[in-house]
Amino acid sequence: MRSCMGVALVAMVDNESEYSVSNSATPFSSNSSNVSTIMNRTITENKGFLHSLLFIPPYPAFKWTKKVQDSIISSFFLGYMLLQIPAGQLAHFFGARYLLTGALLINCVVSFCLPWAALYGGWIVTSICRIIQGLSQACIVPGMHTMFGKWTTLEERGRLAGLAYGGQALGTVLGLPIAGFIASSPLGWPGIFRFYAILSGIFGAVMWTLGADSPAQHPKISAAERYYIEDSIGHVGHHNKKKLKVPWGAILRSRGMYAIIFAHIGSAWGQLTLYSEVPAFMDKVMGVNIKANGLLSALPFLVMWLTNFFFSWFTDMLIVKKYLTVRHTRKLANSIGAISAAAGLIALAYAPKNIYVVETILIIICAMKVSTQVGFQVNHIDISSNFSGTMMSISNFASNLFGTLAPLVAGMILTDVTDKYLWRKVFFVSAGLYLFTNTVYVIFGTAETAEWDNPPEDETDNLKEMESMLKEKRDMEKINGGTK
Repeated sequence: MRSCMGVALVAMVDNESEYSVSNSATPFSSNSSNVSTIMNRTITENKGFLHSLLFIPPYPAFKWTKKVQDSIISSFFLGYMLLQIPAGQLAHFFGARYLLTGALLINCVVSFCLPWAALYGGWIVTSICRIIQGLSQACIVPGMHTMFGKWTTLEERGRLAGLAYGGQALGTVLGLPIAGFIASSPLGWPGIFRFYAILSGIFGAVMWTLGADSPAQHPKISAAERYYIEDSIGHVGHHNKKKLKVPWGAILRSRGMYAIIFAHIGSAWGQLTLYSEVPAFMDKVMGVNIKANGLLSALPFLVMWLTNFFFSWFTDMLIVKKYLTVRHTRKLANSIGAISAAAGLIALAYAPKNIYVVETILIIICAMKVSTQVGFQVNHIDISSNFSGTMMSISNFASNLFGTLAPLVAGMILTDVTDKYLWRKVFFVSAGLYLFTNTVYVIFGTAETAEWDNPPEDETDNLKEMESMLKEKRDMEKINGGTK
């Protein structure tokens, strides 16, 4: 849903209006001619109620300049940035289930109404809708991390988190081709937003029906399974009725927190370089429009999704078999991803003008960099399972704040987009940041549970009492089971 806007705009915009100046909103008119240009769009003849609601073709084509299109795309990230840190607090105090369900349902409603917003409100109302979507989607990652903190045992943390976050790569592989297919079908560009609206609504309903903030709040979990999970993460008997106060001072003084922030910034910068600058490099220097080739665009993300399963299993195996400590496992995984990505960017800078060589380098970069998902990206949970959502919201905010500078810095360097030597500087900056931020993470990173993660001492006795009661209940269940 985040990236479908770029594909939708291709179908929404009248290509002849690339340098059009006027972009105001004009209501849909039934008195217009068969095809008439009115300010910010081309209006087609109104052919009835369903046509006016954009359920049947032909669909209007908007006269939006490239600057306006960029504004619509960037408006999402404005909303995404604004609510990052508050989202972590919302997840902590109201629970991840409520937050994730609400975020998905808001996206559902806004996405379904977005075609009408574009038609009747122009690009300004469209941008407002994208800001709202950005605000709601800002809740997704902190909400997921908050839930992981309550549900993922140390032995399974890499696989569960990797499986969930691997959906980002799979969504890119499937999302863009699906959006393109819908745009070329009778559903047209409005169908793109309605498809993702329905999908978001389904996921929201699934989260509300099957999700639970913690094992203690799941209505159907067995006592044995609940004890296994809570004992692993140190939350035995903790019903979460009283929310723990967020120790902001301790978090912001934590060396491990800043190590994660540095690693997150380096990863975000490199990722934006790969996603936003490499396609331009291949187009202007290599002479290949990667966006126009669906296979070239999707293959690196498909490989990323597949290798994600290997690294998730690999890191869990290292921890379970005690080949490495949790701290060393996280640093190894992060180093594999960061160093491989840096080496790949340097190789890309000197790659010959051969599409197969370049595509191979991109595949290797994406295949290896995904290991950072079981490096710094789950490290918040290692340090504090109670406040992992808050910690993720902080590092995600910082990484997005600095990551948005990547295209700006590239623009300052690239005074001539066809000069391969200038492109080398862009890739060197990104590779250098990968190496520098990973070095900071390796030196200062930790995976030890922070002292401030534990509940206050006045609650400890209650927790021990509840733990004892749970053990007695399990013993009774075993006795009853043995007498049947």
